[in-house]
Amino acid sequence: MENTTTPATATPSSVAIRYGLIVGLISTIISFALSMAELDQTPAKWLTTIVLLVGIWMAHTNFKQQNSGFMTYGQGITIGTLLSLVVAIISLIYTYVYVNFLDTNFAARILDKTRADMEARGNMSDAQIEQAMSWTAKFVDGPLMLAFVVIFVVLTGFLASLLISAITKNPRPEFE
Repeated sequence: MENTTTPATATPSSVAIRYGLIVGLISTIISFALSMAELDQTPAKWLTTIVLLVGIWMAHTNFKQQNSGFMTYGQGITIGTLLSLVVAIISLIYTYVYVNFLDTNFAARILDKTRADMEARGNMSDAQIEQAMSWTAKFVDGPLMLAFVVIFVVLTGFLASLLISAITKNPRPEFE
């Protein structure tokens, strides 16, 4: 007797959620480690972005493996964007907990470093520095910072998905 059941295929959302949880957890661990080592304001902070890009690539590879090697460009963008949304939600929760409970001096530390960087450049007057600091304070503390985290992660993931999907796509032939 022949087996007539078709193999289970993965959906873009199931792969995106699974890999989003994995990437979100890894990114949170890296962010916490960088914060503890006080490297969160150095180029090392881009490690989480690299993890996001690798996660999107791996999610595409996994999706194709579970779907006979096929993935359309749209499916790739969907996977990457949903994965980024899951990562953004995890990052939002982590950032809220970290800033409000674990490191209550976070905003002050960022503002101090920003002021020191502006003063070190020497191309701004005291009035310009004060104005820039008042704007910076709005984005470093409170709901705007949390919104910025979500927007940055989702936008980065979407833009990366546009490029990565163009590379990893393998649409099913029309007349198969």
